[in-house]
Amino acid sequence: MLREDLADLNAFLTVAEEQSFTRAATRLGTSQSTLSHTIRRLETRLGVRLLTRTTRNVAPTEAGDRLLGTLRPALDSIGDELDQLTELRDKAAGTIRITASEHAVLTVLWPALAPLLPRYPDVHVELSLDSGFTDIVHDKFDAGVRLGESLAKDMIAVRIGPDLRMAVVGSPGYFAKNTPPVVPGDLAAHRCINLRFQSSGGLYVWDLSKDGREVRVRVEGQLTFNNTTMIIRAAAAGFGLGYVTEDQVQAQLATGELVRVLEDWCPPFAGYHLYYPSRRQPTAAFSLVVEALRQQARSE
Repeated sequence: MLREDLADLNAFLTVAEEQSFTRAATRLGTSQSTLSHTIRRLETRLGVRLLTRTTRNVAPTEAGDRLLGTLRPALDSIGDELDQLTELRDKAAGTIRITASEHAVLTVLWPALAPLLPRYPDVHVELSLDSGFTDIVHDKFDAGVRLGESLAKDMIAVRIGPDLRMAVVGSPGYFAKNTPPVVPGDLAAHRCINLRFQSSGGLYVWDLSKDGREVRVRVEGQLTFNNTTMIIRAAAAGFGLGYVTEDQVQAQLATGELVRVLEDWCPPFAGYHLYYPSRRQPTAAFSLVVEALRQQARSE
């Protein structure tokens, strides 16, 4: 394969993933005109049209889809092999990119990484805080953290945290003016504080269950945040009911700053799992991080 073929194929893959010449050019660090010329050159060389261009987006043709099916795993394999070269160094090295919620970072990831990183100065970790569901392959992350084990079949899941429980909480002042809810349906009469996912923009639905009965409640209220810290603060200030993990409000519940309701509708569920593609060949640096998280989970 000629060197220019590999560069052109990478350009095609980037345009197909971004579905936009503008975004792809930004990602590749080149101009839109140069990128368009590269794709035209590749199509001319192959003798087939690879992309369909409209005023709104760019999509692969049938020939483009066929090429993508071969190209993605091939380039990923090359990337994995290049990553393995870091294992030839005396010490583990490289950058590990992980996407996780703020809660997962504070309670699971950071406690494991803080004592690990000083021992391996050539290992760099980038933590991207996001409460939504991130496509780690598309967004070039090495791994992600998600609750439970409901993951795609091509992902490996490693449990890294204990079981969790959710809690519906409000301030004593709020309940002095509002009758506490007894069943999920009562939430319709209450001001609730919403959580908006940063990535998808959607609102978090409150999942409640009891004796095998599951209820998904879309709540309404005056306030919406994309951060649970502010939800807790607003609930404590009397602005409505918040729905957060139990461990985040233990201190406020102990002091009486917050009061818990619907506790019997909040059973335990599987905690945080680290997930990454099964086809990935872990680097020495990545293996160190995974093992540190595993050891911490065993000690809890």
